[in-house]
Amino acid sequence: MSFIQLNGINLNVEIRGEGPPLIFIHGLGCDHTQWNQEAARLSSAFQTIVFDCRGHGKSDKPVYYSLHDHIQDVLALTDYFALHDIILYGSSMGSYIAQGTAIAQSQRIHKLILVAPKSNGLTSSTQWLFQEHAGELKTMDKQEKRMFFYRHMVYDPQLLVEHPDLLKSTLTPKQKLAANKALAGFDFRKGLPGITARTLVISGKYDGLNPPAEGQICASLIPDSTFVEMQYSGHLPMYEEPDLYRSVIDRFLFQTK
Repeated sequence: MSFIQLNGINLNVEIRGEGPPLIFIHGLGCDHTQWNQEAARLSSAFQTIVFDCRGHGKSDKPVYYSLHDHIQDVLALTDYFALHDIILYGSSMGSYIAQGTAIAQSQRIHKLILVAPKSNGLTSSTQWLFQEHAGELKTMDKQEKRMFFYRHMVYDPQLLVEHPDLLKSTLTPKQKLAANKALAGFDFRKGLPGITARTLVISGKYDGLNPPAEGQICASLIPDSTFVEMQYSGHLPMYEEPDLYRSVIDRFLFQTK
């Protein structure tokens, strides 16, 4: 990894492989390591670019930033490396950033992959879940709250019981608050019809954070899009149904029109 200064902050960036540029954008509270397996296997065919979004991982962590700042960082990254015909691949928060980037510079985005997305939101999906169930959560102890979250996160909570590292975050409570606030009040619905990139939208049937209906809205508004609902997944289909997930991704990436 190396640090690149863009928009006044240092972003932690790693590039591997050669070929068409493929930019991965991670989810809220995560970092570039979310993409370790995907980037490693796809770097044989693509120039894979992973990075820690501002406020995350080893990148700088401003006290305040917004979703617009995230989008501007990706645009600056594409300018820095003079990238064109780009594939953007974002999960959850990363899918919001990818949508905003594709709207801002549609002509530079060749393909778009949106995993567990939504097109708009007043708060982050995690914050929304906690607010919606605030009364119920008040009566729970720490372990009960954890299992409540797991049940809304994935199809089989045992996955997270056995692999809690999948949700591990290095952020402090203050940094998590800033990351959540950055996702407040966005709406891409008016801009999505202007996206010209071929788009794949993937949702998990049991996703309690961004339900399939949210992914269907994205797909319905993007002209050249395909919607896939994973039947035994929640918010983390790449870990819940890995073989099927990879086949869906590869079919989209390697097929031509």
